[in-house]
Amino acid sequence: MASLRLDPAAVLPADGTQGTLVGRVWRPEREGPSVAAIRADGVFDISADCATMRDLCEADDPAALVAKAQGERIGVLAAILANTVEANRDASKPWLLAPIDLQAIKAAGVTFAISLLERVIEEQARGAPERAAAARAEVEAALGGAIEGLKPGSPKAMELKKLLQAKGLWSQYLEVGIGPDAEIFTKAQPMSAVGAGASIGILAASHWNNPEPEVVVVVSATGAIVGATLGNDVNLRDVEGRSALLLSKAKDNNASTSIGPFIRLFDKTFTLDDVRDADVRLTVEGTDGFRLDGSSHVAKISRDPADLVGQMLGRHHQYPDGAVLFLGTMFAPIKDRDAPGQGFTHHEGDVVTIASEKLGALVNVVTTSDKAPPWTFGPGALMRNLAKRGLL
Repeated sequence: MASLRLDPAAVLPADGTQGTLVGRVWRPEREGPSVAAIRADGVFDISADCATMRDLCEADDPAALVAKAQGERIGVLAAILANTVEANRDASKPWLLAPIDLQAIKAAGVTFAISLLERVIEEQARGAPERAAAARAEVEAALGGAIEGLKPGSPKAMELKKLLQAKGLWSQYLEVGIGPDAEIFTKAQPMSAVGAGASIGILAASHWNNPEPEVVVVVSATGAIVGATLGNDVNLRDVEGRSALLLSKAKDNNASTSIGPFIRLFDKTFTLDDVRDADVRLTVEGTDGFRLDGSSHVAKISRDPADLVGQMLGRHHQYPDGAVLFLGTMFAPIKDRDAPGQGFTHHEGDVVTIASEKLGALVNVVTTSDKAPPWTFGPGALMRNLAKRGLL
């Protein structure tokens, strides 16, 4: 396995703890998780003020609530991060979890031009990586850069749709990429996401897959965006490429969703405009010496984050416990790894780092979903644990 190490210098945002950072910590002595504030002088359990992250994000002013909460000091961040690395964990000491609990986990697809092209290529290649190069050449020649800067649902977008239909290249991915309706789907079940330092799962049967580095916005039940974090919306290109109806098989598997390391709540140091301007960096380091680097720039998104949230939640659909929404990625790796023309796919043991200046770094190690620790602590277990602790 490539080296996986978590420490404050690597994981915190560039401005450290200047913003309002919150997360969830597993407390062995409590036999359950606590909502925690990440401060310069340590990590503090604020569950007495907000029993769940859902409750915190539903507050009128979540950042103000965190600022007022004194909390119980759990320990220093460095020690908790060190114990968060799954392979080296001491189960008698606290560690970080994914920073969400009861919120729905949603994702937006094909929100960037380059990822849109790669989805069309997957479809044209029928999930076979050896066909990708030829499909890419054909699709790029037909489009001629026409998608860059195109506003979904606009008259120009509809003209392009007619042109592509005439060429026999229209795709269900193009429909959601340049049409009026965004693709928004359920990525995973509430509380199933893994956090920093954990294994992230790929189906063992997949032979063409990749990470998807994304900004994830945190949304209250009223539709207010209250903060953001980072996520890895793992993609099985061969599975989804065979049929879009296999989306759930490609996306919702054990440990296939990673979120963290913390939520940065909106305050005077961090706003929605910071999300819109964010750069997201990706690094994959393999045990075979392979290294992959890339970046996504949220400014190049084809649909504004607020517009995506509006399509997800409103009078047409409610989320009483709030939701988190993956905004999509412009990064689709095509660098050959195993053979010329085969593109990129994960190997077990890959260390994946997703980082952004104001959100820190989310680090995970790749395994297969059947080898990742099973998900056993769900909403029912959480409710029983909180009741036992007198927090409900």
